[in-house]
Amino acid sequence: MTTILLARHGETDWNRDQRFQGHADPPLNDHGREQARNLAVRFAADPEPLAAIYASTLRRARETAKIVGEHLGLHVETHDGLREVDLGSWSGLTRAEVEHAFPEGFRRWLDFGPGWEGGETYEQMGERVVATLLEIASRHPDGRILVVTHGGPVRAAQASSAGVSIADARRQLPVVGNCAVSDFAVQDGRLLAID
Repeated sequence: MTTILLARHGETDWNRDQRFQGHADPPLNDHGREQARNLAVRFAADPEPLAAIYASTLRRARETAKIVGEHLGLHVETHDGLREVDLGSWSGLTRAEVEHAFPEGFRRWLDFGPGWEGGETYEQMGERVVATLLEIASRHPDGRILVVTHGGPVRAAQASSAGVSIADARRQLPVVGNCAVSDFAVQDGRLLAID
C-alpha cells in the first residue's frame, strides 16, 4: 500500500491578498518559505522516511517541495497533472474584482457551482489530479511519498476518497491551509483518506 502525504504549497502574496491564482505563477512570500521550512522540520522528525517528493510544476509548489527536499536530501520530481485548476477569466483577480466583473459567475461559485469562463471545471481538474496521484503511487508500491500541490487538488483528492462531488467537498470541508498535509492510502486503485 502506498501512502501519499498531500501538502498544499506555502503562502504567496496572492494568497494573502485573496487573489485567484489558478495557473498563474507567483512565488512564495517570506511567510510561505518559513511554512515550508517548518514542513521540512516536521518530516525530518518523522521516524518513517519519505521515498520520494513530487510537486506541481507551478513555482509556489515547486519552491515548497524544494525547501523540504533540500532539508531531507531528496530530489523533487515535477508533474503537470498536479497543477491547480485553470481559473480562466478569473486568474489574477481578487474576490472583489471577480464579484464586480463577473457577478453572476461569482454568485454561482459562492453557491458551490461553476463560476469562471474558460479554463477548466473543478471536475476536469479532479479527474486529472486523481489520475496523476494514482500513476505516481504505482511507481512507489508500499512507499511513503510527499506530493506538494494546491488547494483545489487537495480538495479533489478528499472528494475522491469520500466518494462525493467536489462541490459537496467544497460545501462540507474547511478550506485547505497553506502547508496543511492530508494523508491518503492508495489501495486497489483508489485513494483512501487516512485519519
